[in-house]
Amino acid sequence: MYLIMDDRAIWMLVLVFLFGAIMIYFVWKRVGNKKIVNSVIPSTEQIQAVLTAHVGFFNRLSKDQQEVFISRVAYFLKTTKISPEKGVSITDEHRVLVAASATIPLFHFHNWSYENLDEVLIYPGTFNEKYNTAEEKRNILGMVGDGAMHRKMILSLPALLAGFSKNSDGNTAIHEFVHLIDKADGEVDGIPEYLIPKELIQPWLEEMHQTISAIRRDKSDIRDYAATNPAEFLAVVSEYFFQKPKLLKEDHPELYELLDEIYSDKKDASAS
Repeated sequence: MYLIMDDRAIWMLVLVFLFGAIMIYFVWKRVGNKKIVNSVIPSTEQIQAVLTAHVGFFNRLSKDQQEVFISRVAYFLKTTKISPEKGVSITDEHRVLVAASATIPLFHFHNWSYENLDEVLIYPGTFNEKYNTAEEKRNILGMVGDGAMHRKMILSLPALLAGFSKNSDGNTAIHEFVHLIDKADGEVDGIPEYLIPKELIQPWLEEMHQTISAIRRDKSDIRDYAATNPAEFLAVVSEYFFQKPKLLKEDHPELYELLDEIYSDKKDASAS
């Protein structure tokens, strides 16, 4: 059938097409169809062995959830380069721990992946803002890259391993992946807009400012670095939430509840 359309109808079709194209683009970004960059990765059994031995978050999951977690770790390993730098030597165990660090904060968001990350660089130790590992004044354990290092993350290998040691108080790798999540909306400001429901933003800001004030007055057991700025607050308390959830719930119930809302699956109908 042949139709003759006026200009208005044509423009309507164009707008519909553009709207559809935009929606497809954002759905594609959300689903995370990232390019495979590593065709050979550790086996399911190897991944599970590392997670069971070192990752408390994994061991707290049900059997079905553990299977999902393993598949998410494998997806990260397939789609993200993890490269040794500055003479360091890394193993498959180290790569799995990096992937686990990436998976933990987004575990309940099964249709979300790190579209703003291409490569994780592993350094042999601390470094400075110029990525130098030899100068005396160096105290950085992890960093989300910018400028020439855009779409890259740097992690110190000792810090990565320390984060998964028994009774660890923090986890540098999880900390940096939370920064990456925070950065996804364009601003590293302590408000992860892709995860946090709009109605939770104001309560989160109020709790954040109250807790930062308490830290600065030495009235909180949360480590001082959390009071540096809102972005560091989010990253530090997220470490706490994923590493020691029971303790956080006991000591800071309001903060725990807000983090549980931010990182829970309640907002993602496809999450299990």
